[in-house]
Order: sequence, then C-alpha cells, then structure tokens
Amino acid sequence: MIHRMLRYPSEWEWHVLQLEERQAVRQEALPSRKASRKPAASPRGEQKAVSAAERLELEAAREQADEMKKAFPACASWIDECAGRRTNQISIGDNPAEGRLLYGTLMFQLSESQSDVQPFHFWVSQKRLLTMHDDIRLPLRLQSGEHEAKLAGCGTAPEALFVMLGIVLETFHEGLDGFETRLGELEASMRQANKTVLIDVIFERRYDLLHWSHLFIPVRELHGAAKEAFMEELTETESFKRITHKLERIDALLKHYALEIDTLISMDDAISSFRGNDIMKTLTIFTVLFLPATIGGTIWGTNFNHLPWKDVKWGFAGMITSIAIVTSVIYAWLWKKGWTGDLLHGRRPSEIASEGPPSRARRAGGKRRAERTAPLAAKPEAADGDKPLPSRKRR
Repeated sequence: MIHRMLRYPSEWEWHVLQLEERQAVRQEALPSRKASRKPAASPRGEQKAVSAAERLELEAAREQADEMKKAFPACASWIDECAGRRTNQISIGDNPAEGRLLYGTLMFQLSESQSDVQPFHFWVSQKRLLTMHDDIRLPLRLQSGEHEAKLAGCGTAPEALFVMLGIVLETFHEGLDGFETRLGELEASMRQANKTVLIDVIFERRYDLLHWSHLFIPVRELHGAAKEAFMEELTETESFKRITHKLERIDALLKHYALEIDTLISMDDAISSFRGNDIMKTLTIFTVLFLPATIGGTIWGTNFNHLPWKDVKWGFAGMITSIAIVTSVIYAWLWKKGWTGDLLHGRRPSEIASEGPPSRARRAGGKRRAERTAPLAAKPEAADGDKPLPSRKRR
C-alpha cells in the first residue's frame, strides 16, 4: 500500500491510499525457465499452482488491510467493507472521536470506454478525508497542479470531497458531450432516410443514456447524504453550491436526452404505422383494380360448353375491352372519392419523414384534393394590416 498524507492550511488532512499492484505475487506464481523445460504438468498440478497464486494474493490483500487498520483504527470497518467492492454504496455514521462520518464507494468512468469504470472509495469526517484507489489515474488527476489551489482553499474535508467530485464529473461531461454528438447524428440519419435498422441504433442510444443515468444516481445520493450528515456547515460552502448547480445541469441534460430519445421512438412508431397503412391501402387498391380481370379469367376458364362470346371471333377482344372499361370505371370512382391519395403516384418512403420539396405527383395530387375540398373550407378572416378581398365588382 502506498500512503501519502497531504495537510492543508485549514488543518484538514487528505490521506491518499493507493493499493499496490500484485505483480510480484503473480511473478512468483509463474514458472521459471528451468521449470518450463520440464515436461508439462498434469491438470491437477496446474490447479494447485493456480490455487497457490490465489492464496498468495489473498494473503497480500490481508496484509495491506491490516496495515491500513493499524494506521487508521477509526476506519477499520470501512476498510473491510471496501475490500474488493465494485458497486456503489453510500453510508452515514458517527464516531466519538471524529464526529459525523460519510463513507462509501462511487463508481466512475475514467475514459471514453463504458467498460472503464473504476471504484472511488472515500471516508470523510470534518477534518480528515481518506480515499482508496485501485487505479492510479484517478489520484493523479485529483492531485494535478491545476486543482491544487481549489483543495487548498477548502475549509473542511467534506468541502474538499465535493471539489474532488466536481473534478471527477468533468469526465462525465465529456461523455455526455460525445453522447449528444451521436444522438445528433442519429436524428440527422432518421430525417434523411428513416430505415428500419435505425430502431436498433435508437435503442443503443437509449442504453447509453441508461449507463450515464446509472452512474449519476449514486452521485445524487451522495449529495443528499452529505447534506444529512454535515448540515449547514457544508451546504453554505461555495464548493457545495457549485456542485449543486452542476448536478442540476446534468440532471436537466439527462432528462432532455431521455425526452429526445422517446420522441425518436414515437416518431419511428408513427412512421412505421403510416408505412403499414400505405402498404395495406396500396394492396387493397390493386386487389380491387384487378378484381374484374380475376373474375373474367375465372369465368372463361371454367369447363362449360356454352359460354358467352365463345364462338365469336371478336369474343376475346370484347372480353378484354369489357375488363378494361370496368377497371377504368372502378379507378375513376376511387379517384373521385379521394381514396387513392398518393399511393399510386410513386411516393418514396423517405419523403414521409423528410421536409424536402414535394414531388410533381404529390403536388398534383395535393392540388386536386385542394380543388375538391375548396368549397367546404371556411374563408380566412383578414388579419390586421392585410389588404381586403376585392369585391364582386372589382372582380
């Protein structure tokens, strides 16, 4: 264990506990060159070697824990609880010598990879702050020169904890910025061409947002637990007020992103429903249009001797002409009723979600519908400043 103590002008202490890597233990478990020249060991022998390495690691971990307990007897229970913990946990306690306590573990993402989540173990009283780290990147970031003045200006250890929390949340902001970029690309792709595979991308973005929300909830819990533990002594400090505003900003962003994703899902459902309705309407129209040909072919395909126009030279041509006339009459009737819409004018599926200029067929169809519905539409009232409509004489 690497122990570094930092004392600040306000007489509070920060103890940085860095767990040592167990490379030496692993090297002892590895076979030497002489051993590697020997014949391969049996599976039972390999299991014994692995179990021996595990025992050595456990013994090293116990030794580190005992060293920390001797150095900090008030934190003995916290040290035992943090051993191997990789889950979020926030607790409040009370110690006769230290006063009110706040301790636990927070999981933070340290890089762009969502799998790079490391624990941040902390134990804080009014004048002492202990942090335990498995990864050296986090303490190096907290002890950088640009943040040294912030920590030196803190009056108490809980205030310094929230300064560190603000430093760690910078990675959180970077992750949300990357998420916002990917969400904007998804919205642009959906607007240009709403393909069926986009629903998978939408749910992928939803899972990304759940990941950030899962990391954010324990931070809010720590914020509330700190107010419960230290009351006005902490809530009136500048660092706590800053972190409060930062958490509110992050919370607003998460809610906004969740609303956008829900809107995209609703839009995809609506567009899929419209497309399904268009497909069913198109199939229905084509079925109705080909119904006369189907009936004519069925009747003329029966095995009867006496069929109309069977022995007439122009019988086949007459039947085809009759079918064409009936089909044209049905199409004209559907068009007059306005049931065809844009289905038979070659509308592209991407035009449902895009805001581009309408095609010539769509403009023609819209013009015809406007002409049919014009007598039923109410005349708009003239707005203030608009010219009055011309009278009958002027027309």
